[in-house]
Parts: sequence; C-alpha cells; structure tokens
Amino acid sequence: MKSEKITNPDSDAIGWSYNDSCGAAHALDLVGERWALLVMREMMFGPKRFTDLKASLQGISANVLTQRLTKLEALGIVERVTLPPPAGRAYRLTPWGEEARPIFMVLGRWGARSPMHDRTQHLSAASMMLSFETMFSAESAEGVTLAVSIAIGAEEFRIRVAGGTLTVERGGRAPVDASIAAPSAPLIAAWVYGGVPLEALEPEGVRVDGDRDALATFRTLFVLPPTLGLETASDGGCE
Repeated sequence: MKSEKITNPDSDAIGWSYNDSCGAAHALDLVGERWALLVMREMMFGPKRFTDLKASLQGISANVLTQRLTKLEALGIVERVTLPPPAGRAYRLTPWGEEARPIFMVLGRWGARSPMHDRTQHLSAASMMLSFETMFSAESAEGVTLAVSIAIGAEEFRIRVAGGTLTVERGGRAPVDASIAAPSAPLIAAWVYGGVPLEALEPEGVRVDGDRDALATFRTLFVLPPTLGLETASDGGCE
C-alpha cells in the first residue's frame, strides 16, 4: 500500500473555533463537526474507499463526506493512500488520527449508559468491532484462548482472545475456531448483546461454521455498562 505525500497540518482548515485553550475544546475545533468522528471511526480498522465510507455512514451525503475528509486530511488526521488494484484510492487515519481510538472507547461506553440509547438503529461493521474492544471484559476472558472470524457484509474480521486481551484484525488468514457471517451488524449485536440465539438468527441470513462452544464462550466476554435510570440520569442537574 502506497502512502501519498502528507502536508503539514493546516490551521486555517479549522474554520469556526471555540477560541478556548482547553485541549478538549481544541479537539472539538478539530473533529466536533457533525459526521467527523464517525468518518474517523470507519477507518479504525484500516483504509477505506470513499464509496465504502459513504455506504457505512447511513444518511451522509457525498458532499458532506468530501468536506469532512478534506478537512481531516488538511489537519493531518487522515491521509490518502493507494491500495493494490482493483481497490485504488482510499483514505486512512494517520498515526495521530489513530491515537483517538481510546476516545471512541470511552465515549462509546459513556454513551451506552444513556437510557435514550436506541440499540435498534443502524450499526456499521467498524462500529461492531469497536464495541467489542470497548465492552471486552478481561476478567471474563481469564484463561480463555480462542479465535473467531466475523464477516459483516463484505467485511471480514478476525478476533483473537488470549492472555486476557482481545485483538481485532480486518481480513487476515489466521486459522479460527469458528466463523459467523451476517448480512448486517445489528444481527451480530442481537446475538452478543441482545441474547438472541444464533439458531434464531439463521433464518435472517446468519451463517455459522465451526465450534459453537467457542462461540458460546466468545459471547460471554462482552459486558454492557449498566443503563442509567431516568431518575438517576436527572440527578445533579440544575433545579
């Protein structure tokens, strides 16, 4: 994969600013516009073509996606690369852009506690994999060693658990204990987080191969944070 020339970050690309020297405020200057963080999220597991980014981000227009990519590139967060044929031109996070990964995990865990969080809405493959990294329980994984392949649409990921850690890789050819293929990420979420048996999802297009006991163990390794009660969510507000 060939990386194109990276220019120095362009401070003029920030545009509107909070004019606040707090690092968090400046981070919002950089990526606080609508869609910007989600565009970054979609590249957390490797480069993506423009068409693939647009397909993953339900509701974004081509013009807005172009604007966000242009700004992120000018700021040094995203760079253009040339992938081997037939993929061609694509975008990926720069090393600095990849440093934002823990932010997504903390923000995702925090947001998942909201009683207003609707888990039935659109979910991309990258979102699903990032949720695995976020909700992984090292305590539950103690003594567990396994590897599974999960394909969501045209994207395939290999997830390995060993030594109390979890790693997610897009693509790859390493052997796995079991594999699952699903037409959409919400079906995988329904199995892992919603408690829906795989057998009940097979009529929806989910295909399973390999050791189902390994998949049953895999499913137990992810724990959602407790949802705030409506009364608790309002505590601490102004009266």
